[in-house]
Amino acid sequence: MIRPFASLGSSPSGDRLQRILRSPNYRDGAFQNPVPGGLDAMWPTIATLQRQFFGKERRRPPAPIPIVPLARKDFESSPASGLRVTWLGHATTLIEIDGFRVLVDPVWCDRASPSQLIGPERFHAPPIALQDLPALDVVVLTHDHYDHLDMDAVRTLASSATQDRMQFVTALGVGAHLESWGITSRRITELDWTDTAHVGELRIIAAPARHYSGRMLERNQTLWASWVIAGPRHRVFHSGDTGFFAGISLVGEKYGPFHLSMIKVGAYGEDWPDIHLNPEEAVRVHESIGGGLLLPIHWGTFNLAFHSWDEPVDRLVAAAERAANTQLVVPRPGQCIEPSSPPSLTTWWRQLMPAQASQRP
Repeated sequence: MIRPFASLGSSPSGDRLQRILRSPNYRDGAFQNPVPGGLDAMWPTIATLQRQFFGKERRRPPAPIPIVPLARKDFESSPASGLRVTWLGHATTLIEIDGFRVLVDPVWCDRASPSQLIGPERFHAPPIALQDLPALDVVVLTHDHYDHLDMDAVRTLASSATQDRMQFVTALGVGAHLESWGITSRRITELDWTDTAHVGELRIIAAPARHYSGRMLERNQTLWASWVIAGPRHRVFHSGDTGFFAGISLVGEKYGPFHLSMIKVGAYGEDWPDIHLNPEEAVRVHESIGGGLLLPIHWGTFNLAFHSWDEPVDRLVAAAERAANTQLVVPRPGQCIEPSSPPSLTTWWRQLMPAQASQRP
């Protein structure tokens, strides 16, 4: 039986804690960012609480988001090019790469919160039921925040008879949460920055990111990362959660260029510029790492910031147009994309807006 408040997870201890203490990225009792980043504004203040409750931004879609419903049969055929990605909402992506299937940040919960009674609520249903997912090789968990690590989803996947070969790869320390939820240690690989996990011919590499961690008040006792997923023929990049820092270009120099980059564009704010990319910074990251096709993530599923729900993607389209070499795709949740032959850009989200609100100032 799962214990009360189990979604809070567990703190690293024993051999796991000793490994953390040996990490060059753990100092002064916490994991550190590659460059200093201000996190004080993430604590609620009177000003942020006032904006949260009385801000005038349109933070939810005015009409249902048009998902593409999926079933297991939709994945019976391998992608012709060897690489296919399906955005399932927020940071959740299913990547089919050179014969392997990798699911990143599976979040199926109704609320990105330790409680399913309160907290940010989904804008749309997941395009596919957990039990209908095809057999997976790897689940990558970028870090331990609730909108990226869903206890019920990982427990369901770990217990599924159709997912018996699946491994979990995550950042250093996050395995403590997984083990507290009944997932055996033999299925968990934890990586420090620049470490590599091998699943057959597939390489999964944890790269630096500028963010923070924690599922309650205690912060930065587990690591966060961006991720490189490399098969024999294709390479893709998933940003996880990160703010901009000049050193992120080293990811492209060391592991790129990439056929696809999945980069967060949403949940930014002027009060926390260091730990969440804005859309213009997402384009900078994409270009600096040699990102190939850019697929925006971390928008359109939860209300986690003060901006309008569709502002991130509108700003992204404008930034991509200014950057002549940026190839952009904005799929609907559940739409399968092969980067070798991406569909034309359609601004489907603008069709949800009332006519009088369709033009932004």
